[in-house]
Amino acid sequence: MFLEDGRVELDSNAVENRIRPPALTRKNALFAGHEEGAAAWGRVASLIETARMNGVEPCAYLKATLEAIAAGHPASRIDELLPWACEPAAR
Repeated sequence: MFLEDGRVELDSNAVENRIRPPALTRKNALFAGHEEGAAAWGRVASLIETARMNGVEPCAYLKATLEAIAAGHPASRIDELLPWACEPAAR
């Protein structure tokens, strides 16, 4: 593709730099003291990094999400609580 269009980058550094933090965090969770704790930390860290990648402040996102769950947000609508669906007020 880059041979036909000079605007296309020759490398994928931009993409690699964006996905590196979540991948490193998941790998670091492998060194947790317990397998279940590592899995839980991996999930939380992935949510935090995904919030950052979507321009959402992680602390505000987690607070709003946990409050919604505590208030009885239905599990069938969990997709509404994902970082990319976060309301602009928490951005």
